[in-house]
Amino acid sequence: MARKKKRWELSMRKIREILRLGLKHKKGLREISRSCSIAHKTAGKYLKEAKRRSIGYEEIKQMDNSQLKQLLGTNGPTKGGLSRPRPDWKYIHQELKKKSVTLQLLWEEYKEIHSDGYQRTQFCDLYSRWKKTLKISLRQTHKAGEKTFVDYAGQTIPIVDRHTGNVQEAQIFVSVLGASNYTYSEATWDQSLPNWIGSHVRSYEYFEGVTRVTVPDNLKAGVSKSCKYEPDINPTYHDMAVHYGTVIMPARAYKPKDKAKVETGVLVVERWILASLRNRTFFSLTELNTAIRELLEVLNNKPFKKLDGTRKSCFEQIEKKELLPLPENRYEFAEWKKVRPNIDYHVGVEGHYYSVPYQLRHKQLETRYTARTVEIFHNSNRVASHLRDDSKGKHTTVKEHMPESHRAYLEWTPTRLIKWARKTGESTAELVEAILDARKYPEQAYRSCLGILRLGKYYPAERLEAACRRAVIIKGYSYKSVSSILKTGLDKQHSRREILGFVIKHNNIRGGEYFVSTNKKEVTQC
Repeated sequence: MARKKKRWELSMRKIREILRLGLKHKKGLREISRSCSIAHKTAGKYLKEAKRRSIGYEEIKQMDNSQLKQLLGTNGPTKGGLSRPRPDWKYIHQELKKKSVTLQLLWEEYKEIHSDGYQRTQFCDLYSRWKKTLKISLRQTHKAGEKTFVDYAGQTIPIVDRHTGNVQEAQIFVSVLGASNYTYSEATWDQSLPNWIGSHVRSYEYFEGVTRVTVPDNLKAGVSKSCKYEPDINPTYHDMAVHYGTVIMPARAYKPKDKAKVETGVLVVERWILASLRNRTFFSLTELNTAIRELLEVLNNKPFKKLDGTRKSCFEQIEKKELLPLPENRYEFAEWKKVRPNIDYHVGVEGHYYSVPYQLRHKQLETRYTARTVEIFHNSNRVASHLRDDSKGKHTTVKEHMPESHRAYLEWTPTRLIKWARKTGESTAELVEAILDARKYPEQAYRSCLGILRLGKYYPAERLEAACRRAVIIKGYSYKSVSSILKTGLDKQHSRREILGFVIKHNNIRGGEYFVSTNKKEVTQC
């Protein structure tokens, strides 16, 4: 290729000399031919083309080689003449994107239109040169401690279950430092969020520090929604980045050169680690990671082909000291979830319900939950924190989160209700105790008892006590019974039992007990 380029530059010099001698000095073709060691017919065609276009030598002198080539419509002297029909490379490039269209087919179509056009080899070579001008790759230079590139390898490694014989493919995580190419790799069961975060944590610990920027691919565990300009980072991934002091900058979608380091790192890991393990059988993830770690040390100590040193020596010399220090505590995996508390001011996390301040009911909140704690945030401010409880369907409630009325309600106990009722009178206390005993759960009777006691706000204590005494006699163990007695004034009248007890007494007057005893005798005789 270098020789072709040199010949091309030599030909352009000859073209310029031909035009100088012919246009400026008015030399004849034979003289020009001898001076430039070129056929006089070829020299004549160049001069003829320049005159046809009315180009003077001073104008040609100001042009560079590409401008002169374009002006004369040639790629240099050809056996067939000065110029050949130039293909429409943009059209050819677009056509090649279509299914089943080949360069051979496009060349044949070109030759059908231009029989004197380029032959197939030169046609393909010229298209290849033109295509290289479409996109210029920037060779990136990474500063020490600046970036870490992370991704998963395309290849997987099978792990066999000793007992069942089932095979599961393990995913291979790869992390590469930008400046030194120092590489970390490990196997995980899948690419889920916990494994993705865990691999990052272990890679930072392997490097004994953190770079200022972490560049991942657009996989779902890292990027919730990819975007060229403002990608939406997974909240847990962002939380981890904040903990370690790094910044997440995802590569653009379908732009592998944004993470060329890890693309190369993946290729190296596949060639030097996975290929070496291809004939081994693994029965656990731990066993596989032990083998990967051994080969990883070999890879990082392998000398560079074109540079001095190894990945490890380069890391220790220029990059390790530039890394950010690891925090004191290892990151604890935490998941985030958007929630909206209902009227009971509780939010559900994994089947358990946790309280928030009652003023935040119906508001959009975020929960951050780890294996030990549950934190709840509103507008990035923490409004509640609870110990994690995995009991399904149960509630964890903080007293301060409740409204005053709910707090007062919870403060009531059966003993306290009876004690409060006794302040009104013994009959009131007896009625309250009877209502509590009549329910399977005392809490079910709290409302009735509180309702009865609050009647004391509207009626004198004597009347409430009398109403409760009457309710006990008639076994009206409810708020409605007491309220009805007070409304109808029955509390002011003597009950039938009281009348029978001390007003009318006679041997011919039989009470209810007589009929009960008579019925029992009849039942016994039957």
